[in-house]
Amino acid sequence: MRSTITSRGQTVIPAAIRERFALGPSQRLEWVVEADGSIRVFPVAASPVKAFRGQGKLGGSTQRQLADRLADAALEA
Repeated sequence: MRSTITSRGQTVIPAAIRERFALGPSQRLEWVVEADGSIRVFPVAASPVKAFRGQGKLGGSTQRQLADRLADAALEA
């Protein structure tokens, strides 16, 4: 499956992927750049604990998630 990035940096997630992972409007995604240069995308659950359960072996995921949550909270305030 492929998608195109718009001039505003947006892209469409193919319907098959949205359905398989139950992704909907306002769903947050975590983008991770791997050491080999590949990109991994993870759906982020409402709870940061649920979002990264089992992902700790990637290194720094919890700290990155908490920093993102604090940054989001500061923007919303």
